[in-house]
Amino acid sequence: LTGSAWGSWDVYTDSPLRAFESETGVQAPLGYWDPLGLSKDGDVETFKRRRSTELKHGRVAMFATLGYIVPEGVKLPGYLFPTLKLPFAEIPNGLSAVTKVPGA
Repeated sequence: LTGSAWGSWDVYTDSPLRAFESETGVQAPLGYWDPLGLSKDGDVETFKRRRSTELKHGRVAMFATLGYIVPEGVKLPGYLFPTLKLPFAEIPNGLSAVTKVPGA
């Protein structure tokens, strides 16, 4: 609701979205961007919970990406199953590893 077509954002002083205008990540020209309207009630506790959950999920996604990329260049020495003589070097990367690992 900003820009010349909608008027000035300064006019909407009683909007609940104004509660989040000073948060980290709010940048011009959009200001606080909430396209789904999840924060339209202006509840600060819900906002903080969602923000911390978003950070946690982002960190998990980064570790998952590392877990997918690192095996492309790094193979552990030794055996996955010494009794079956199955070395780590023979285990393929990605989902195809499910077909090689016994009992998976």
